[in-house]
Amino acid sequence: MIIEGKTAVITGAASGIGLATAEELAKRGAKAVAMVDMSDKVVDVTAKMNKKLGKEVGKSFQGDVTDETFRKKVYDTMCAEHEVVNICVPSAGIFRDRLSVIIDKKTGKADIYSAELFHKVLEVNLVHPVYWALELVARMAEHRKQEGKKKWHPDETVQGTIVFIGSVASQGNKGQISYSSTKAGLEGAAQTLMKESMFHGVRTAVIHPGFVDTPILQGMPEGYLEKYVLPDVQLGRLIRPEEIADAICFLVSNSAVSGELWADAGWHPPAGT
Repeated sequence: MIIEGKTAVITGAASGIGLATAEELAKRGAKAVAMVDMSDKVVDVTAKMNKKLGKEVGKSFQGDVTDETFRKKVYDTMCAEHEVVNICVPSAGIFRDRLSVIIDKKTGKADIYSAELFHKVLEVNLVHPVYWALELVARMAEHRKQEGKKKWHPDETVQGTIVFIGSVASQGNKGQISYSSTKAGLEGAAQTLMKESMFHGVRTAVIHPGFVDTPILQGMPEGYLEKYVLPDVQLGRLIRPEEIADAICFLVSNSAVSGELWADAGWHPPAGT
């Protein structure tokens, strides 16, 4: 699918992979990019991107990505202005890391990972991306119905692409019971949606980044990256957000590539850390 002239929705667009992806899509000719984030920083970074490009490509939306009303508002606005959304990259995410079960050395009692935290990570990292993706498929289906089109045919070219942000942690990683579960869940969601959404001409894929130099890593314990991550990364450094953005655009533009793409810089979760 040619990116030029297409409309995109990116969540988590105030920083990290989301911002880098929005900027890369804009550089490659996307006509409109909805930049969505809970942080009010999204307004400023959108304005800076537009100024750099010399045209109004980005449109900022500040709100909670898990809120259904907010999600529909974003799509309503973009579809009213541009008819249909072609690209969705729901990259907003969180982690709340700790061991699944911790034994108190004094009392011998077990402390189980908080179900409340698990549900919070689940809502942001799995439920949110699936429903932002479903919204694109729904709007595309309605748009095609209005134009009198039925089952998509390859002669039409691909109509839309969804790229979920997975993680190398989807294979399992110590201390990430909730995060790893949600990222593995995206694999099943993507495979299921791909089988359904191609009826409307929409592709679905997952990219699994390794450790990327983004604000989310600020939550890692001090010294964790230096001790447990970087020694096993072939590049010897964290992955840059723009490198992941480039890979996402590859997934969007190359229709022969489906399923999952691993962008891990050679790192995989070790067994005994």
